[in-house]
Amino acid sequence: MTKFRMVAALSVLGLAACQSYAPHLAPQLPPQTGAEEQPLPAGAGYRIDEREAAEIPVRVLQQVNLLRSNIGLSPLTLNPQLTAAALMHSRDMSAQNRAWHWGSDGSSPLDRARRQGYYGKLLGENISESYETDLQTLSAWMSTRETRDVIMDSSARDLGFAWYQEPSGKVWWTLLSGG
Repeated sequence: MTKFRMVAALSVLGLAACQSYAPHLAPQLPPQTGAEEQPLPAGAGYRIDEREAAEIPVRVLQQVNLLRSNIGLSPLTLNPQLTAAALMHSRDMSAQNRAWHWGSDGSSPLDRARRQGYYGKLLGENISESYETDLQTLSAWMSTRETRDVIMDSSARDLGFAWYQEPSGKVWWTLLSGG
């Protein structure tokens, strides 16, 4: 059995080595282009379909709770009011064409949460404008102290998470945490 595992591992390594030394064997795909035949930004091919839309909130919540459990923090629960506020802000950022924490009507994250009926303590908001997936965006937030602190706040109990994807493929992500 040990010999089999060693042979299998060496075979995988050998195949991997062949790929790295033979890049000409990889299929060459034409670059994706937009409406004006200009190349799209990297990742613009990521499309959120209905199946993916149903999976994203669960996947993000699982990943956030896994990260939190690694340092002994309690899990978060998806909160419908915070999620509605996050969706409203994602759409509004797209309309404004800029990622920032203020709504086009001058609203703050707290204003938007209250409008949606959330009366817990709002702890923070993370936003992103990207062509990346939900987990790539979460990873980027975790790599910066300010945005990581919103996710890893020890007093957080609630999570709101939503996005808006433009026809171009650009995604506007919003995460809210509350306690």
